[in-house]
Amino acid sequence: MDVDVALPVNRDVFVHIRIILGMVLGLSLTRLVSGMARFVQHPRRGQVYPIHIGWVVFMLLSLVHFWWFEFGLSTLRHWTFEIYLFLILYTIVFAMLSVLLFPDQIDDYKGYADYFQSRRRWFYSFLAMIFVLDVIDTWIKGPEHFHALGLEYPIRQAVFALCSLVAVFTPSQRFQAVFVTVGVVYQATWIFRQFNVLN
Repeated sequence: MDVDVALPVNRDVFVHIRIILGMVLGLSLTRLVSGMARFVQHPRRGQVYPIHIGWVVFMLLSLVHFWWFEFGLSTLRHWTFEIYLFLILYTIVFAMLSVLLFPDQIDDYKGYADYFQSRRRWFYSFLAMIFVLDVIDTWIKGPEHFHALGLEYPIRQAVFALCSLVAVFTPSQRFQAVFVTVGVVYQATWIFRQFNVLN
């Protein structure tokens, strides 16, 4: 009987937290979409930089994916302030990445290539953090959920985090180009495989 009474309360907490997370994620999506729209609105102001655009696409995929897989938290039976705070910080990292991709203005730089490379270390540091935080988030959903993703999941997270750290210390644009290309393709296929979008 106690379980039946507690369940609606937990669902209410989850809905409450999802609303707050949605607000932060909404700001991130708005920043990315409005940033992309600038290239259409003012094509002469900022020349498209493939590595930058690649990470914008990656982040759009990741944000949509994040919002979907966070529904797994609906099964969480015991909420604490620490979990709530962690989730807020997790979404703030997404917001930071979005702002780094599209700052308020880049007048002090020659273009997006110059801007992105000058902020490369910040961007890739936050990106590495995302993959580490994702592991914690997945574990919060429960060991069964974590193991259900298979061995590929921790390997995926480790490789992404490691490549992000390499990009922090390696200014090679060739490496960054390969990293973002493989990252976008893999992220898309990962989402399709996880949620059976193609079936």
